[in-house]
Amino acid sequence: MTEKILITGGQIIFLLVIAPLINGIIKKAKAWTQCRRGPCIWQPYFDLMKFLQREPVVSVNTTWLTQLTPYICLGAYLTAGSLIPLWDYPSLGFGDLIALTYLLVLARFFLALAGLEPASAFGGMGSSREMMISSLVEPVMVVGLFSLVLAAGTTDLKGLLGAGQNPAGLLAFIGLMIVTVAETGRIPVDNPDTHLELTMVHEAMLIEYGGQPLGLLHLAAMVKQALLLILIVHLFWPQPLGMPIPLALGGLVVKLMALGLILAMIESILAKMRLFKLPKLLAGGAAFCLLAVLSNSLI
Repeated sequence: MTEKILITGGQIIFLLVIAPLINGIIKKAKAWTQCRRGPCIWQPYFDLMKFLQREPVVSVNTTWLTQLTPYICLGAYLTAGSLIPLWDYPSLGFGDLIALTYLLVLARFFLALAGLEPASAFGGMGSSREMMISSLVEPVMVVGLFSLVLAAGTTDLKGLLGAGQNPAGLLAFIGLMIVTVAETGRIPVDNPDTHLELTMVHEAMLIEYGGQPLGLLHLAAMVKQALLLILIVHLFWPQPLGMPIPLALGGLVVKLMALGLILAMIESILAKMRLFKLPKLLAGGAAFCLLAVLSNSLI
């Protein structure tokens, strides 16, 4: 049991270390495709250090909910990330794919409440938009993951290793990539780099935060992005069993960089969609996921 706890702790540390790097690579690649120099890939680490060294700034109209939300979000994403086996090892076995999806919902729920609590116009706008988008994203995600559960016959994440490596898996991959773009708040669903009041979604919920809590929320968003990319690698592009741990982690980092480059290319060739056109995009993702379910049910 001690060994399992240490391995899980090491996996959480790996997530905390790699998440800002993936975000930095995406920003650098996006800048290159737009013929800009852009920030260095280490800039997210510098930004986090800057935020964590500052005193927290919280509205006097808020309660413990606003102060606790950054820790709940970061803890939920790290716990969800620890459920995905990064290499072949005996896990603690305290959660599966269903637990992972509920942890993502838990973090979104508290973040939306924290955006509403200060009663600011922008916070309420961001929370309402986030809930609208989540009501479209979550069914698509559940259907896409269910198609892989049909193929593997289990919801255990270790049993789902490489479950998408079949013809129907390509359909689920497209649908879940659309979900990843929406969940991470990237173009064309949202722009993570904008601070224009009329277009903000995720950033609008953070507008009342400052200092250390804001740094923790930014870190939580990076961990969520890395978590979703790791889940895609685990389902569709897994590490070969029996690889040494350094090689397995190195190969995982390379694959995460490749998916990050895909996200950067998507952001560079597409413009942000109008909010009321998002259902069409997510309906397309739902169609791919439903086709994957039908294909796996017929196999």
